[in-house]
Amino acid sequence: MDRQTRDGLKRAAAEAALSHLTDNAVLGVGSGSTVSFFIEALARERPPIAAAVPSSLRTASLLRAAGLPVVDLNEVGAVDVYVDGADRVDPRLRLIKGAGGAHTREKILAAAARLFVCIVDESKLASQLSGADVPLEVLPVAVAAVRATIEAAGGTAVQRAGRPTDDGNLILDVGGLNLDEPECAEVVLDAIPGVVECGLFARRPADLALCAGRAGVRMLRAAP
Repeated sequence: MDRQTRDGLKRAAAEAALSHLTDNAVLGVGSGSTVSFFIEALARERPPIAAAVPSSLRTASLLRAAGLPVVDLNEVGAVDVYVDGADRVDPRLRLIKGAGGAHTREKILAAAARLFVCIVDESKLASQLSGADVPLEVLPVAVAAVRATIEAAGGTAVQRAGRPTDDGNLILDVGGLNLDEPECAEVVLDAIPGVVECGLFARRPADLALCAGRAGVRMLRAAP
C-alpha cells in the first residue's frame, strides 16, 4: 500500500469518528498521523464539543492551531469520548500503541474515557498481538536495569533513538515476549521497577474501532 492510499484510508477513519461525538462532550484526543487527520476534520466541521484534552504536546499544539479549546485532564477529571489510533489491533480490540512515544498519556486518557474510539486503517488489524514489539516508557536512570530484566525473560529491548518523551523519559522497544495473554503481559511489564507504562492496551481495550479499507470504513466491536 503506497503512502497516498494509506493516508486516504487514515483520513476516512478519522472523519468517521466525528459521528461518535456528542454535543458539549469533553473530547480526549490521541497522537499520531491518523489523529492529525481527525484534528483537521474537527477544525473543518466544528462539532459543538465543550473542550479537548490532548495526549501529547504536539496534539495540544495542533488543537490550538485549529482554534479548538484545550484543557488539562486535571481540570475535567474524565472525558466523554477518547479518539486515538493504534499500531496493532486484535479481534478483541486490545491494542499495541506507542510508536510516537505518547502511550503513557494516551493510556491515562483511555482509562478516563467513557467511550474509547480507535481509528485505524486495515493494515493495523492482526489476529493476535504476539509478534509485534511493545514500547516501554522508562525512567532514564532505570534503562539498563529494565533492559536486563527483559533480556533475562528471553526478550530484547532496544533503546529508541531521538528525543525523550514529553515527560522526559526514554523508550525501549521490547520484542520476543509471549503476548498470547496480553492482559497478563501488561501487568508484568508495568510491574518492572523503572517502567512508567507499557504500550499494551489490553486491560482497557478500545470500545469500538473504525477501520478504513478499500471497501469503506467498518465499525468493529470486540469479538467475544
